[in-house]
Amino acid sequence: MFRPLEVFIGLRYTRAKRRNHFISFISLVSILGIAVGVTALITVISVMNGFDKELKDRILGMVSHATIEGIGESVRDWPHAIEVARANPHVLGAAPYVERQAMLQGTRVSGAIIRGVDTTLEPTVSEVGARMVEGKLVDLVPGKFGIVLGKELAMTLGVGVGDLVTVFAPEFSATPIGAIPRMKRFTVVGVFEAGMQEYDSGLAVVAMQDAETLYRLDGPTGIRLRLDDLFQAYPVGKQLAGTLGQYYRVTDWMQGHSNFFKAVAMEKKVMFLILSLIVAVAAFNLVSTLVMLVQDKQADIAILRTLGQSPASVMGTFMVQGILVGTLGIALGVLFGVLLSLNLSAIVHWVEQTFHVTFLSPDVYYISELPSDLHWPDVIWITLTAFAFCTFATLYPARRAAKTDPAAALRYE
Repeated sequence: MFRPLEVFIGLRYTRAKRRNHFISFISLVSILGIAVGVTALITVISVMNGFDKELKDRILGMVSHATIEGIGESVRDWPHAIEVARANPHVLGAAPYVERQAMLQGTRVSGAIIRGVDTTLEPTVSEVGARMVEGKLVDLVPGKFGIVLGKELAMTLGVGVGDLVTVFAPEFSATPIGAIPRMKRFTVVGVFEAGMQEYDSGLAVVAMQDAETLYRLDGPTGIRLRLDDLFQAYPVGKQLAGTLGQYYRVTDWMQGHSNFFKAVAMEKKVMFLILSLIVAVAAFNLVSTLVMLVQDKQADIAILRTLGQSPASVMGTFMVQGILVGTLGIALGVLFGVLLSLNLSAIVHWVEQTFHVTFLSPDVYYISELPSDLHWPDVIWITLTAFAFCTFATLYPARRAAKTDPAAALRYE
């Protein structure tokens, strides 16, 4: 006979045609419920991973992974600092910059951050040049006082490429007629679209030498770094801070955006817990299925007990059957969930074209496509969680079967 006995009998019960077709129907509902729950959980977590990845790409495409700053207004001996940073094997690019606040006036007025960049080195640390919708970043020629605006900022100012923008620095110059704000006219040479409100509506890029002239600085205010692994920003920054010495400080991207990404991570955990309840409800349908099965198999249980099968063995028999039903539902859920997650963007695009609907309008949302990023560790964790629910759901019916009294069960047979 096939060993172990519990697995043999459990599989035999599963394959056998039951007299009570309602039990079979409830088993099918349990399988489908678990499959739907697991599919929903994998898909939603993948979509949240996709949004997280998309936001990181957009934010980190505009900000540096790490930044070297000086103690004063500008970085001392910044070429040496760049040389030290590039010597680190994790640093892929380093570029100096000037960053200050300003008031911009075109047709209308708006505040913004002025960022002075070296156009030859900036592409190694950011994607401003790759996100240009009009003009090119290399059009920022030092001494020509050109400016590149975020798309929303250009619309707010009411200007376009070729128009003049007056930049007011929040500093004053002493003149015979009194203190007047420092100002300079810039020509709009390009417009970029980062896809993030923070940058599209509040960032203007100029040549670094022009920014130094406007703010009367003798050097950049910092050095932006791009790393091979953005999650190594803190240890790399700590190492560079120790190498450069006390006149420099190093910050990383997590210090400026940690609250945002922590909120996204917390939302992902909460969604996991909420959707896990769907899997839990479907798994506990196994309780009713197995309870009815135990009631239907009272005579079989009594015969097995009289033949010498122990209560623990009877309990194992019905646990095998419950776990088998749960495993089948989990397997179907993982299959459909993985397939749906990998093809979600194409499916949503097909639905939008077929039914002429738009789920994420580009006029409203900065992310106009539904992203999906499948992580296999998440799939494994969801599978184990669902399996634990199914195993726990089999305990009560199995214990009830183990406590069956053979004499009472066979009394009316």
